[in-house]
Amino acid sequence: MQALKLRPDYRERFRDIIYRETGICMPANKDHLLASRLRRRFIEGGFHDLDGYLRHLFEEGGLARDWELIVNQVTTNKTEFFRERRHFEILSEQVIPEALARLRPGAACRFRLWSAAASTGAEAYSAAMVLADAAAADRRLDWAILGTDISTAVLAQAERAIYPSRELTPVPAQMRVRYTMAGRSRNGAGSARFVPELRRRMRFAEMNLINPPFPVARNLDAIFLRNVLIYFDEARQARLIADMVEHLRPGGWLFVGHAESMVVEDGRLDHMAPAAFRRKENQP
Repeated sequence: MQALKLRPDYRERFRDIIYRETGICMPANKDHLLASRLRRRFIEGGFHDLDGYLRHLFEEGGLARDWELIVNQVTTNKTEFFRERRHFEILSEQVIPEALARLRPGAACRFRLWSAAASTGAEAYSAAMVLADAAAADRRLDWAILGTDISTAVLAQAERAIYPSRELTPVPAQMRVRYTMAGRSRNGAGSARFVPELRRRMRFAEMNLINPPFPVARNLDAIFLRNVLIYFDEARQARLIADMVEHLRPGGWLFVGHAESMVVEDGRLDHMAPAAFRRKENQP
């Protein structure tokens, strides 16, 4: 039997929906990428190709049922512990000491950090280990971390806080000893889980960064917004950066990916180091 002819607007409609709902630009020359990321769904549903799957989405009501799966598959979730290590050194050597120096005598330092595109949680837990070390050295430091992502699949792993041992290779050995518990996965491979002392100070939540206002506290000490701006167009990049600055306290820090540093243009920020910005003091 001859295959049904695909309506010519299905691919364009699909790309438009992804852009409208996630902010991710998927031009026509990336259709092969879409197909590869959705390949598992093709196999499970018995679809032969992207065109057949799109017919299912638009002609058979599949879009509403599959939307969460689609978001989980098309979003990029590459991450690793202590990725762009210099940012965590700045967190330890500048951001935290600055926050402690602002304290009145006898006051506690309520330090809050937002990992805005947290993926599987590697970034958030890297920051947590740095903060836990700092709190051990100075008991005035009372810290907490919020990790958010649009993908429910990666957030589920972040909340479990269990990772293959091989993924923890970038974590300094002493931190692995202090903050992880060794175990085994079902297939016998080595794994590790972060200790309860870290997990109780972490919270993860689903959030779409193109839909402000964000239900996140203001006056944050640091925001990690790394390797997500590159997937947005210029208008959404500028809007998101402006929204992030609104959530920083005066003197708070914004970290972006190294490939994104040039797109950060906001008069309220000073460029302090590669891909690291600080909100100016005494400026609205």
